[in-house]
Amino acid sequence: MDPLLVIANAEAGGGERDALQQALEVLRAEADVEVARTSNPGELDGVLHRAGCRRLVVAGGDGSLHAVVKALYKRHELEKRTIGLLPLGTGNDFARSLGIPLDPQEAARTVLTGEVRPMDLIVDELGGVVVNNVHAGASAQASRRGARWKKRLGPFGIGILGYPVGAALAAFRPPYVRLRIEVDGEILVDVDRPTLMVAIGNGASVGGGTELTPDADPEDGRLDVMVSLATGPLQRFAYVGELVLGKHQERDDVLTARATQVTISGEDFYLSADGEINGPERRRSWHLERAAYSMVVPPA
Repeated sequence: MDPLLVIANAEAGGGERDALQQALEVLRAEADVEVARTSNPGELDGVLHRAGCRRLVVAGGDGSLHAVVKALYKRHELEKRTIGLLPLGTGNDFARSLGIPLDPQEAARTVLTGEVRPMDLIVDELGGVVVNNVHAGASAQASRRGARWKKRLGPFGIGILGYPVGAALAAFRPPYVRLRIEVDGEILVDVDRPTLMVAIGNGASVGGGTELTPDADPEDGRLDVMVSLATGPLQRFAYVGELVLGKHQERDDVLTARATQVTISGEDFYLSADGEINGPERRRSWHLERAAYSMVVPPA
């Protein structure tokens, strides 16, 4: 077994640290393991600079995986790397899409015995990357509010409820925006129709299991696009209810498409990209990079 470099969050709480120790017991029984704890991009870049030929293992959630993939992409080293994942975060949505166990010991066994498969990546026109999902409109507002509630609820061990709380709050005062949404050069929605939200998915879920783009697959060479036009008061609450049940794509006011490039332009809008909030923006574009890197996942 190749030596492993486990990259962990230096600011992780006690529960995450305990889970990491459980995973390390399994890994160290089969491999040489070094743990590097980082708290900012500079420290992470230094760790990657010294990584050598060791296989990288990310210990954390979607944000931690995003940070490592982003840093490797900037270093032009991403395509050369294979990444393992110990999903120790709150949501762990990308791990859910790949079927990686959420139990730390089972996830560690997957790192040791899983198969290596190529993963697609979303890249924007500024060189930023999205591993799992980027969305705008009411869902980005939910993420903004959910992040605050995640911090408030985290000490009580229920930080995962942050996104549902944020979504409920956003439903009362949703930010309708008029956007032009283009997929592979074709206009899916234009500015004459107010939009509740738009999501571009490489992975299926956000917020700890809410399947925003349920058919998205990070290995299939396509981005899944979902647009909700449910702007009326009754329609938006019905939409949220069906979103929770995974039936929102059956609605007449929900549009879906599959593409390799997506552009959003129009009124000011905020973005949530793998949980990172950006904006306000007036225009952004994303494209798919096929098989941009490799991950260790459970055998098919």
